[in-house]
Amino acid sequence: MKRDKTKVIYIGDRAVGGGNPIAIQSMTNTRTEDAEATIAQILKLEKAGCEIVRCAVPTMEAAQSLREIKKRIHIPLVADIHFDYRLAIAAIENGADKIRINPGNIGDISRVKAVVDKAKEHNIPIRVGVNSGSLEKNLVEKYGGVTAEGIVESALDKVRIIEELGYDNLVVSIKSSDVLMCVKAHQMISEKCSYPLHVGITESGTLLSGNIKSAVGLGIMLYDGIGDTIRVSLTGDPVEEIKSAKLILRTLGLRKGGIEVVSCPTCGRTKIDLIGLAEKVEEMVQDIPLDIKVAVMGCVVNGPGEAKEADIGIAGGIGEGLLIKKGEIIKKVKEGELLDTLREELMNWGK
Repeated sequence: MKRDKTKVIYIGDRAVGGGNPIAIQSMTNTRTEDAEATIAQILKLEKAGCEIVRCAVPTMEAAQSLREIKKRIHIPLVADIHFDYRLAIAAIENGADKIRINPGNIGDISRVKAVVDKAKEHNIPIRVGVNSGSLEKNLVEKYGGVTAEGIVESALDKVRIIEELGYDNLVVSIKSSDVLMCVKAHQMISEKCSYPLHVGITESGTLLSGNIKSAVGLGIMLYDGIGDTIRVSLTGDPVEEIKSAKLILRTLGLRKGGIEVVSCPTCGRTKIDLIGLAEKVEEMVQDIPLDIKVAVMGCVVNGPGEAKEADIGIAGGIGEGLLIKKGEIIKKVKEGELLDTLREELMNWGK
């Protein structure tokens, strides 16, 4: 079902589904048992723009640590549980706003029911998560391998189990590291499921490969109207996941706000360190709350014309550069002053 038609559920105070803004998620990579380290990382994620955060809960100590973490953060907290149903119950009792489980890994139906009953008591959603890597043997045999059809059947089977236990406060997540299989599975399940979908490409890889896989996979799904919350899974600092997710949403026109930096690819005319300058500009604008486009151009020959579509830009020359607004040259400054000049203009934008 397309995102504007999915069921609305609440993760903490965050409304998800039914056409609400797509929420950006990430997951901590600290030990959840270490509350201080986890809180510090979540606060950095919040500052970057994370709207829902998930923590692994592999031990009872981690489940109990959620209570302190919850007190000191400002976004909804999701507990990620595998195998031990008692950890799911403890996570809920310690303040988790949502739990992520695969009912197939929790054990027999009595254990699943105990978790569902606790979620119902606290009125928190359950995210039913199925990964291609853990697809049941009978479905692998039925479909002749790991397939989109098998992933969807597995997920809908887990949803049915919880529905039959009398609960429908659900989010569904189906993931695969195979981009096209993941896309196909989401296209299929969106036709059969009214619950909000959390979308992402799992185990997508390092900063380079993970970003490319996520941009392609999420781009197709989101453009097709599929997905209510997203995570860009990267091997590295989770803050990078937030930066990438925001850019994907903004590129698709699904989110406004934040400065978009565009820059030319450089050529033989470039007389300044354009690569270094563009990176500094991108870093500098992270915390400036403007919804504009900034251009960083390598030469004063084509720079002004190429920057016409940007609200403001800079173009480098030999030891100097130009400040440009809407393609018009405003002033010439020394190369070493370009960054500060641009920052001053941005900080005084609209005044």
